[in-house]
Amino acid sequence: MNIANAIQSTFENMNVVKAIVSTISIILLGFYLRKRGTFGENFGKVLTKVVLAVALPALAFNSFMQGIDYATFKQSMNVLIWGIAIYIILIFVTKFMYLKYGKDKSDVLRVLTDFGSTTFFGIPIVAGIFGPTSKAVIYASVFNIGYRIFLYSYGYIKMSGLKMEAKNIKQMFLNPIVIATFAGLILWLIQNASWIPHMNVVDAAGVKSSVSFYRIDLTAPWISQPLIYLAGLASPLAWLGIGSTLGSISLSKAAVDRDSWYYSFNKVLLVPLINIVLLAILALTHVLPVSADALETIIIMMATPTAAVASTYAIAFDRQAVLASNASLLSTVVATVLMPFWIVATQILSATGLFK
Repeated sequence: MNIANAIQSTFENMNVVKAIVSTISIILLGFYLRKRGTFGENFGKVLTKVVLAVALPALAFNSFMQGIDYATFKQSMNVLIWGIAIYIILIFVTKFMYLKYGKDKSDVLRVLTDFGSTTFFGIPIVAGIFGPTSKAVIYASVFNIGYRIFLYSYGYIKMSGLKMEAKNIKQMFLNPIVIATFAGLILWLIQNASWIPHMNVVDAAGVKSSVSFYRIDLTAPWISQPLIYLAGLASPLAWLGIGSTLGSISLSKAAVDRDSWYYSFNKVLLVPLINIVLLAILALTHVLPVSADALETIIIMMATPTAAVASTYAIAFDRQAVLASNASLLSTVVATVLMPFWIVATQILSATGLFK
């Protein structure tokens, strides 16, 4: 397939078009309602808490309520490996991005560049494109395991200057999204084990099958349905929260900060591009090939703005707090504008056949 046909195919894909239009329009709606005063000053923070505590855990767990096959399992393991490897790579690569800065500012910008808002910004977009129960959401959840490990270890140590604390380890593993991800992943992996009780069910298409008793999407839909409703809230509430947050902060102050612009370029353009180049090399050499869905998921996750936790570290430990705030705001605006570009770009790359 040539590039022209790939571009045409991408814009004929209604899931892609709907995801792009939905993301931008709902973010703009949140922005407008905040500016108008319909949303209060803390509304964005409240929405964020709801999404992180309820909607995203439900989305993560529900994504694993599907059958397992070798191809999906292999892809998930490749995504897991890459999700760990890329942060090790970025830790070293970002050092060269900020050589002209002093150590304090360089350290802060490196951490902010390493860690994007994959959970709050990335996963809802992935769910919007592929659906809340798609394999892509599995890949996104698995990819985030490495993100959590490095964010709460390397990120904390780098920003605080302290050794790893017990409270951070607790936060790493007892986060609702992490618990839901690991619970869903384990149940998904062992569902065909002989020692797991199975039940005979008939799916919506009338096909009879034997599934593990905890496949609540088939064995107990009255339990699964509330989780489906909650998972469905993740994308719209996250986008409204992003828009509301943007409407609460002065963009003009951030817009005159050259360091924030340079950072936003690195975070939203260079980091995803590094991923594409390295993943293409790995695919061509058959070292760690990823599928088209996995590639699109990874790039969307890496094209996200500053992680809230990373900017919180900067503020809490008084490490370039103003810069971190400006960088967070500006990168969110840039990521919102450029996300359609990355969605289209990954769709075109997928259509070339390099990622199968």
